[in-house]
Amino acid sequence: MVRQQAQAEKLALLVAKSNTGYLGVILIPGRPKPYQARVTRGGQKVVLGSFATAEEAALCFARSPEGQAAAAERAAAAVPLTSEEARQQAQAEKLTLLVAENSSGYFGVNLKPGLSKPYQARVTRGGKKVHLGMFSTAEEAAVCVARSPEGQAAAAERAAAAVPLTSEEARQQAQAEKLTLLVAKNKAGYFGVSLDRSCLSKPYQARVRRGGKLVYLGIFATAAEAALWVARTPEGRAAARRAAVAEGQGAPPAVPSGVSLKEEGTVPPMPPGAFVKGEGVVPPMPPDAFVKVEVVVKEEEGSTDGRPKRQRTK
Repeated sequence: MVRQQAQAEKLALLVAKSNTGYLGVILIPGRPKPYQARVTRGGQKVVLGSFATAEEAALCFARSPEGQAAAAERAAAAVPLTSEEARQQAQAEKLTLLVAENSSGYFGVNLKPGLSKPYQARVTRGGKKVHLGMFSTAEEAAVCVARSPEGQAAAAERAAAAVPLTSEEARQQAQAEKLTLLVAKNKAGYFGVSLDRSCLSKPYQARVRRGGKLVYLGIFATAAEAALWVARTPEGRAAARRAAVAEGQGAPPAVPSGVSLKEEGTVPPMPPGAFVKGEGVVPPMPPDAFVKVEVVVKEEEGSTDGRPKRQRTK
Protein backbone atom coordinates (compact mmCIF):
# COMPACT_ATOMS: atom_id res chain seq x y z
CA MET A 1 0.00 0.00 0.00
CA VAL A 2 2.79 2.44 0.85
CA ARG A 3 4.59 1.84 -2.45
CA GLN A 4 1.34 2.24 -4.36
CA GLN A 5 0.69 5.51 -2.54
CA ALA A 6 4.20 6.70 -3.43
CA GLN A 7 3.61 5.80 -7.05
CA ALA A 8 0.27 7.60 -7.05
CA GLU A 9 2.03 10.72 -5.75
CA LYS A 10 4.93 10.14 -8.18
CA LEU A 11 7.39 9.92 -5.33
CA ALA A 12 10.49 7.74 -4.99
CA LEU A 13 11.26 5.73 -1.87
CA LEU A 14 15.04 6.09 -1.96
CA VAL A 15 16.94 3.03 -0.81
CA ALA A 16 20.15 3.33 1.17
CA LYS A 17 22.74 1.08 2.79
CA SER A 18 21.49 1.41 6.35
CA ASN A 19 19.76 -0.74 8.95
CA THR A 20 16.38 0.51 7.67
CA GLY A 21 17.13 0.24 3.96
CA TYR A 22 15.86 3.73 3.15
CA LEU A 23 17.36 7.21 2.86
CA GLY A 24 16.21 9.63 5.60
CA VAL A 25 14.95 6.84 7.86
CA ILE A 26 16.59 5.70 11.10
CA LEU A 27 15.70 2.92 13.51
CA ILE A 28 15.23 3.59 17.23
CA PRO A 29 14.61 0.19 18.87
CA GLY A 30 12.28 -0.15 21.84
CA ARG A 31 9.68 2.33 20.67
CA PRO A 32 6.13 1.47 19.55
CA LYS A 33 6.93 3.30 16.32
CA PRO A 34 10.65 2.67 15.92
CA TYR A 35 11.19 4.18 12.46
CA GLN A 36 11.91 7.90 12.42
CA ALA A 37 11.93 10.09 9.30
CA ARG A 38 14.21 13.10 9.46
CA VAL A 39 16.04 15.53 7.20
CA THR A 40 18.83 18.07 7.45
CA ARG A 41 17.34 21.54 7.12
CA GLY A 42 19.29 24.75 7.63
CA GLY A 43 22.21 22.73 8.96
CA GLN A 44 20.10 21.07 11.64
CA LYS A 45 18.43 17.67 11.99
CA VAL A 46 14.64 17.97 11.71
CA VAL A 47 12.42 15.06 12.81
CA LEU A 48 9.45 14.60 10.47
CA GLY A 49 7.70 11.85 12.43
CA SER A 50 7.84 8.33 13.84
CA PHE A 51 6.24 5.35 12.11
CA ALA A 52 5.55 1.66 12.58
CA THR A 53 7.23 0.62 9.32
CA ALA A 54 10.30 1.76 7.42
CA GLU A 55 8.24 2.24 4.25
CA GLU A 56 5.88 4.73 5.96
CA ALA A 57 8.85 6.72 7.21
CA ALA A 58 10.43 6.62 3.72
CA LEU A 59 7.20 7.96 2.22
CA CYS A 60 7.20 10.83 4.72
CA PHE A 61 10.80 11.63 3.80
CA ALA A 62 9.96 11.43 0.06
CA ARG A 63 7.19 14.04 0.53
CA SER A 64 9.56 16.58 2.09
CA PRO A 65 11.39 19.18 -0.05
CA GLU A 66 14.67 17.57 0.99
CA GLY A 67 13.44 14.14 -0.07
CA GLN A 68 12.27 15.39 -3.46
CA ALA A 69 15.55 17.22 -3.97
CA ALA A 70 17.47 14.03 -3.14
CA ALA A 71 15.31 12.05 -5.58
CA ALA A 72 15.89 14.61 -8.35
CA GLU A 73 19.63 14.62 -7.66
CA ARG A 74 19.80 10.85 -7.74
CA ALA A 75 17.77 10.69 -10.96
CA ALA A 76 20.05 13.26 -12.63
CA ALA A 77 23.12 11.28 -11.66
CA ALA A 78 21.46 7.94 -12.32
CA VAL A 79 23.80 5.25 -13.55
CA PRO A 80 22.31 2.20 -15.28
CA LEU A 81 22.00 -0.67 -12.85
CA THR A 82 23.93 -3.84 -13.45
CA SER A 83 22.20 -7.20 -13.06
CA GLU A 84 23.54 -7.55 -9.53
CA GLU A 85 22.58 -3.99 -8.55
CA ALA A 86 19.07 -4.48 -9.93
CA ARG A 87 18.66 -7.65 -7.89
CA GLN A 88 19.90 -5.87 -4.78
CA GLN A 89 17.46 -3.03 -5.38
CA ALA A 90 14.59 -5.47 -5.91
CA GLN A 91 15.58 -7.38 -2.78
CA ALA A 92 15.67 -4.16 -0.74
CA GLU A 93 12.15 -3.34 -1.92
CA LYS A 94 11.02 -6.99 -1.66
CA LEU A 95 10.19 -7.11 -5.37
CA THR A 96 10.39 -9.97 -7.86
CA LEU A 97 11.98 -9.54 -11.30
CA LEU A 98 9.83 -11.86 -13.39
CA VAL A 99 11.61 -13.56 -16.29
CA ALA A 100 9.85 -14.11 -19.62
CA GLU A 101 10.57 -15.62 -23.03
CA ASN A 102 10.96 -12.40 -25.01
CA SER A 103 13.80 -10.34 -26.48
CA SER A 104 14.60 -8.71 -23.13
CA GLY A 105 14.16 -11.77 -20.93
CA TYR A 106 11.88 -10.01 -18.45
CA PHE A 107 8.13 -9.68 -18.00
CA GLY A 108 6.81 -6.27 -19.06
CA VAL A 109 10.07 -5.24 -20.75
CA ASN A 110 10.43 -4.72 -24.52
CA LEU A 111 13.61 -4.17 -26.49
CA LYS A 112 13.70 -1.21 -28.89
CA PRO A 113 17.04 -1.48 -30.73
CA GLY A 114 18.83 1.67 -31.87
CA LEU A 115 17.85 3.87 -28.91
CA SER A 116 20.21 5.17 -26.22
CA LYS A 117 17.82 3.64 -23.68
CA PRO A 118 16.49 0.65 -25.61
CA TYR A 119 14.52 -1.13 -22.87
CA GLN A 120 10.90 -0.10 -22.46
CA ALA A 121 8.92 -0.92 -19.32
CA ARG A 122 5.18 -1.18 -19.79
CA VAL A 123 2.14 -2.93 -18.32
CA THR A 124 -1.46 -3.57 -19.31
CA ARG A 125 -3.76 -1.42 -17.19
CA GLY A 126 -7.51 -1.26 -17.75
CA GLY A 127 -7.11 -3.11 -21.05
CA LYS A 128 -4.56 -0.59 -22.35
CA LYS A 129 -0.76 -0.61 -22.63
CA VAL A 130 0.73 1.88 -20.17
CA HIS A 131 4.28 3.13 -20.79
CA LEU A 132 6.36 3.28 -17.59
CA GLY A 133 9.69 4.50 -18.97
CA MET A 134 12.81 3.81 -21.06
CA PHE A 135 15.97 2.37 -19.51
CA SER A 136 19.53 1.53 -20.42
CA THR A 137 19.42 -2.01 -19.07
CA ALA A 138 16.76 -4.71 -19.07
CA GLU A 139 17.21 -5.25 -15.33
CA GLU A 140 16.50 -1.61 -14.52
CA ALA A 141 13.33 -1.73 -16.63
CA ALA A 142 12.32 -4.96 -14.88
CA VAL A 143 12.65 -3.23 -11.50
CA CYS A 144 10.34 -0.48 -12.74
CA VAL A 145 7.76 -3.08 -13.83
CA ALA A 146 8.12 -4.95 -10.54
CA ARG A 147 7.25 -1.76 -8.64
CA SER A 148 3.94 -1.35 -10.48
CA PRO A 149 0.69 -2.84 -9.13
CA GLU A 150 0.50 -5.01 -12.25
CA GLY A 151 4.03 -6.32 -11.69
CA GLN A 152 3.33 -7.13 -8.07
CA ALA A 153 0.05 -8.85 -8.98
CA ALA A 154 1.81 -10.95 -11.64
CA ALA A 155 4.51 -11.93 -9.15
CA ALA A 156 1.92 -12.95 -6.55
CA GLU A 157 -0.02 -14.95 -9.13
CA ARG A 158 3.08 -16.77 -10.34
CA ALA A 159 4.19 -17.51 -6.78
CA ALA A 160 0.75 -18.90 -5.89
CA ALA A 161 0.77 -21.18 -8.93
CA ALA A 162 4.34 -22.35 -8.40
CA VAL A 163 4.45 -25.88 -6.97
CA PRO A 164 7.94 -27.35 -6.45
CA LEU A 165 8.61 -30.14 -8.94
CA THR A 166 10.36 -33.34 -8.03
CA SER A 167 13.35 -34.34 -10.14
CA GLU A 168 11.25 -36.87 -12.06
CA GLU A 169 8.44 -34.36 -12.64
CA ALA A 170 10.93 -31.78 -13.91
CA ARG A 171 12.38 -34.31 -16.38
CA GLN A 172 8.89 -35.28 -17.56
CA GLN A 173 8.00 -31.61 -18.00
CA ALA A 174 11.18 -31.03 -20.01
CA GLN A 175 10.30 -33.97 -22.23
CA ALA A 176 6.77 -32.62 -22.73
CA GLU A 177 8.19 -29.22 -23.76
CA LYS A 178 10.89 -30.91 -25.90
CA LEU A 179 13.64 -29.31 -23.85
CA THR A 180 17.05 -30.64 -22.87
CA LEU A 181 18.30 -30.56 -19.29
CA LEU A 182 22.02 -30.18 -19.93
CA VAL A 183 24.24 -31.92 -17.44
CA ALA A 184 27.46 -30.24 -16.26
CA LYS A 185 30.42 -31.01 -14.05
CA ASN A 186 29.43 -28.81 -11.10
CA LYS A 187 27.92 -29.33 -7.65
CA ALA A 188 24.37 -29.13 -8.97
CA GLY A 189 25.01 -31.41 -11.94
CA TYR A 190 23.26 -29.18 -14.49
CA PHE A 191 24.26 -26.35 -16.84
CA GLY A 192 23.27 -22.94 -15.45
CA VAL A 193 22.46 -24.29 -11.98
CA SER A 194 24.47 -23.59 -8.82
CA LEU A 195 24.09 -24.94 -5.31
CA ASP A 196 23.66 -22.55 -2.37
CA ARG A 197 23.51 -24.57 0.85
CA SER A 198 22.60 -21.47 2.90
CA CYS A 199 19.04 -21.67 1.54
CA LEU A 200 17.81 -24.99 2.88
CA SER A 201 14.29 -25.04 1.39
CA LYS A 202 15.36 -23.98 -2.12
CA PRO A 203 19.11 -24.45 -2.43
CA TYR A 204 19.39 -24.51 -6.25
CA GLN A 205 19.83 -21.24 -8.14
CA ALA A 206 19.19 -20.94 -11.88
CA ARG A 207 20.88 -18.23 -13.91
CA VAL A 208 22.22 -17.58 -17.42
CA ARG A 209 24.69 -15.19 -18.99
CA ARG A 210 22.89 -12.62 -21.15
CA GLY A 211 24.65 -9.72 -22.85
CA GLY A 212 27.78 -10.33 -20.80
CA LYS A 213 25.81 -10.23 -17.53
CA LEU A 214 24.55 -12.96 -15.23
CA VAL A 215 20.74 -12.99 -15.19
CA TYR A 216 19.09 -14.53 -12.13
CA LEU A 217 16.12 -16.82 -12.91
CA GLY A 218 15.12 -17.98 -9.43
CA ILE A 219 15.74 -20.50 -6.68
CA PHE A 220 14.29 -24.01 -6.61
CA ALA A 221 13.90 -27.06 -4.40
CA THR A 222 15.51 -29.49 -6.86
CA ALA A 223 18.39 -29.18 -9.31
CA ALA A 224 16.28 -30.63 -12.12
CA GLU A 225 13.59 -27.95 -11.66
CA ALA A 226 16.22 -25.22 -11.80
CA ALA A 227 17.67 -26.85 -14.93
CA LEU A 228 14.18 -26.80 -16.48
CA TRP A 229 13.99 -23.03 -16.08
CA VAL A 230 17.43 -22.66 -17.63
CA ALA A 231 16.38 -24.91 -20.52
CA ARG A 232 13.39 -22.64 -21.25
CA THR A 233 15.56 -19.56 -21.81
CA PRO A 234 17.07 -18.61 -25.20
CA GLU A 235 20.51 -19.21 -23.70
CA GLY A 236 19.52 -22.69 -22.51
CA ARG A 237 18.08 -23.61 -25.91
CA ALA A 238 21.22 -22.35 -27.68
CA ALA A 239 23.45 -24.38 -25.36
CA ALA A 240 21.34 -27.49 -26.04
CA ARG A 241 21.70 -26.99 -29.81
CA ARG A 242 25.47 -26.65 -29.49
CA ALA A 243 25.64 -29.82 -27.43
CA ALA A 244 23.53 -31.68 -30.00
CA VAL A 245 25.79 -30.53 -32.86
CA ALA A 246 28.92 -31.58 -30.96
CA GLU A 247 27.41 -34.99 -30.27
CA GLY A 248 26.37 -35.39 -33.92
CA GLN A 249 29.92 -34.73 -35.12
CA GLY A 250 31.02 -37.99 -33.56
CA ALA A 251 32.62 -37.01 -30.32
CA PRO A 252 34.39 -40.17 -29.12
CA PRO A 253 32.58 -42.02 -26.34
CA ALA A 254 34.18 -42.40 -22.98
CA VAL A 255 36.52 -45.39 -22.81
CA PRO A 256 36.37 -47.57 -19.69
CA SER A 257 39.46 -47.71 -17.54
CA GLY A 258 41.92 -50.36 -18.71
CA VAL A 259 40.56 -50.57 -22.27
CA SER A 260 42.77 -49.54 -25.18
CA LEU A 261 41.60 -48.34 -28.59
CA LYS A 262 42.97 -50.29 -31.58
CA GLU A 263 43.77 -47.96 -34.46
CA GLU A 264 45.45 -48.55 -37.78
CA GLY A 265 49.20 -48.43 -37.34
CA THR A 266 48.94 -48.60 -33.58
CA VAL A 267 50.20 -51.58 -31.62
CA PRO A 268 48.12 -52.31 -28.54
CA PRO A 269 49.93 -52.87 -25.26
CA MET A 270 51.07 -56.47 -24.68
CA PRO A 271 50.84 -58.45 -21.43
CA PRO A 272 54.04 -59.18 -19.46
CA GLY A 273 56.16 -61.93 -21.07
CA ALA A 274 54.67 -61.45 -24.54
CA PHE A 275 56.93 -60.89 -27.54
CA VAL A 276 56.67 -60.05 -31.23
CA LYS A 277 57.64 -62.96 -33.50
CA GLY A 278 59.28 -61.81 -36.69
CA GLU A 279 61.65 -63.15 -39.31
CA GLY A 280 65.12 -63.62 -37.88
CA VAL A 281 64.00 -62.82 -34.38
CA VAL A 282 64.48 -65.41 -31.66
CA PRO A 283 62.06 -65.15 -28.77
CA PRO A 284 63.44 -65.01 -25.26
CA MET A 285 63.86 -68.43 -23.59
CA PRO A 286 62.92 -69.43 -20.07
CA PRO A 287 65.80 -69.92 -17.63
CA ASP A 288 65.40 -73.73 -17.55
CA ALA A 289 65.13 -74.17 -21.33
CA PHE A 290 67.81 -75.92 -23.45
CA VAL A 291 68.65 -76.33 -27.14
CA LYS A 292 68.29 -79.80 -28.58
CA VAL A 293 70.85 -80.63 -31.31
CA GLU A 294 70.13 -83.49 -33.67
CA VAL A 295 73.04 -85.36 -35.38
CA VAL A 296 72.25 -86.66 -38.87
CA VAL A 297 74.58 -89.18 -40.53
CA LYS A 298 74.61 -88.93 -44.28
CA GLU A 299 76.24 -91.68 -46.34
CA GLU A 300 77.93 -90.96 -49.62
CA GLU A 301 79.25 -93.32 -52.26
CA GLY A 302 82.82 -93.42 -53.59
CA SER A 303 84.90 -93.77 -50.42
CA THR A 304 88.48 -94.97 -50.98
CA ASP A 305 88.45 -97.75 -48.38
CA GLY A 306 85.18 -99.28 -49.52
CA ARG A 307 83.39 -98.10 -46.46
CA PRO A 308 80.63 -95.51 -46.79
CA LYS A 309 81.68 -91.94 -46.14
CA ARG A 310 79.78 -90.31 -43.28
CA GLN A 311 78.98 -86.65 -43.05
CA ARG A 312 77.87 -85.08 -39.81
CA THR A 313 75.49 -82.20 -39.96
CA LYS A 314 73.81 -80.32 -37.22
